[in-house]
Amino acid sequence: MNEDRDFQSPFLDKPRVLENNIGFVVYDAFPVAEGHCLVVPKRVYSNYFDSSPEEVIGLHDLVFQTKQLLDDKFNPDSYNVGINCGEHAGQTVPHVHIHVIPRYKGDMENPRGGVRGVIPEKQKY
Repeated sequence: MNEDRDFQSPFLDKPRVLENNIGFVVYDAFPVAEGHCLVVPKRVYSNYFDSSPEEVIGLHDLVFQTKQLLDDKFNPDSYNVGINCGEHAGQTVPHVHIHVIPRYKGDMENPRGGVRGVIPEKQKY
C-alpha cells in the first residue's frame, strides 16, 4: 500500500467532527456548500484504491454517520459524495479523503449531471 511517511497531512490537526477506529471527519477548509465534510483515514496514503477492506468499511460507515449529522444540523435537500484519486482527477492533498457535500434546492440553476460536472462540458446530457 502506498504511504508517504514524510508527508505532513493537513487533515490530521483539524478539529474532528466524528471519528472511529479507521478514520475521522473534518469540515472542508474550502467548502462548496454549508456543511461540506471530508471523511479521512487515520493512515496517511494517497490512493483510495490502496484502501484495505477494513478501511473501506470504516470510511463508508463514517460517510453514513456524516450524512446523518448533516441532515440533523443543516437539513440539506440532497448530497454529492466523491473521491478524487490522483492529480489528474483533481486531488490536491495526497491523503485519501471522501467529500460529503450537502446540496440545497436552488444552490445552482441546473444541477443535472451532478458529479459529471468535474468535466463541465460533459455535465449536461
